[in-house]
Amino acid sequence: MGQIGDKTTQALFAETFLQNNRLDHVTQLMGYHPQYLDPFLRTQNYILKGDGPLPFDYRHYIAIMASARHRCTYLVKLQIQEFLRQEGNKEWLNGLHQVPQKLRDLDELNKILAHQPWLFNKSHIEKLTKGKDNWSLSEVIHAIILLAHFHCLSTFVFGCGINPEIDLNEGHTFQHVTVPCNTQAINDCDSTQVDDVGVELLMLKMKTISEQHEESTQEERLMCFQKEQNQSAELISGFDNMSLPKSDVQRYTSDPDFSYQDFARHREASEITTFRIQDYSWEDHGFSLLNRLYNDAGTFLDEKFKIAYDMTYHRMGSKNNVDTSTFRRAIWNYIQCLYGIRHDDYNYKEVNELLEKNLKTNIKTLCCYPERTTKSDYDNVMREFRHSEKVHVNIMMLEARMQAELLYALRAIMRYMT
Repeated sequence: MGQIGDKTTQALFAETFLQNNRLDHVTQLMGYHPQYLDPFLRTQNYILKGDGPLPFDYRHYIAIMASARHRCTYLVKLQIQEFLRQEGNKEWLNGLHQVPQKLRDLDELNKILAHQPWLFNKSHIEKLTKGKDNWSLSEVIHAIILLAHFHCLSTFVFGCGINPEIDLNEGHTFQHVTVPCNTQAINDCDSTQVDDVGVELLMLKMKTISEQHEESTQEERLMCFQKEQNQSAELISGFDNMSLPKSDVQRYTSDPDFSYQDFARHREASEITTFRIQDYSWEDHGFSLLNRLYNDAGTFLDEKFKIAYDMTYHRMGSKNNVDTSTFRRAIWNYIQCLYGIRHDDYNYKEVNELLEKNLKTNIKTLCCYPERTTKSDYDNVMREFRHSEKVHVNIMMLEARMQAELLYALRAIMRYMT
């Protein structure tokens, strides 16, 4: 396990501090996993500060818009500081009505990508790239990456209950905060929730799955996938009618009531079909298209995806020498299942066997409604896992969700171009 005291982590911390004049809480938490933190920071620096088609003030304003979609005050405040450092127009901070039309035109894309990316199609690209105040295709790609990055970073911020930076007023921590537990003793916190599978039982289930090599037909796998989607639609359904208090960051977005709707319900009520990864995948299609339109961006993202997916310390809670691959695969594929993305070669029965209802509810909340996360959500899930392992799962949520958003966006761009 990469701990905070590792030289690699310390070097990354020092580099971050020199680049940003601060060591923010996101970086500190990701420091548990230096092999991931390194590509994460390089990617974030590239899209915000590196070569690219968008001016720097636009980049940070788009980051503000994306963070505001999930009411992530923590990220909004940080990006406002960066926007002002780039000599951004202070009047823009009064809200969307004060920004150039070109930026306002991005609002619809921001809304759809954040909550229902399956609605994204080539007509959205056409609206942006034609007429007055039009965007170039490379600018659209740059903006999409910024939007997806900050949507998904909001998931990480809420998932870890990150507190506001010491020099910022307000900011975000968990909703309904209780007395926080010492992070070193996170597993000893009291809880009324008992629906949490222990590590030993989880290891037994993983061992059974890896030994079974159960054969199933395409039709059976499809049925399992649809069953998983339908079960997911029953989780936290009360959120559909739950309202949050108004936030001042909502000035950077419109249509605040637009939110995630279960893909299973969309599938039944419209012509929207499941996104089959075999038809359009990141490795075979998205990666190369992205690199072609925005030099090196695909390479940066590809490394980040792979490390988040493959990263393991062969440990689970207090147990060592554990093959965690089936558990990690179940988490990744479940997250993408929430967004209607199906891996044809995966048996979704594994999701139900390895992820208990409590964990699935937590994942769905963080990926689809991160602003509704509570402190008890963190305490009551994966109770036998280390704090660093919970951070690892939050990293997987960030990256699996980001890949899902980008797959829908890049497929729409490909259809627009052909």
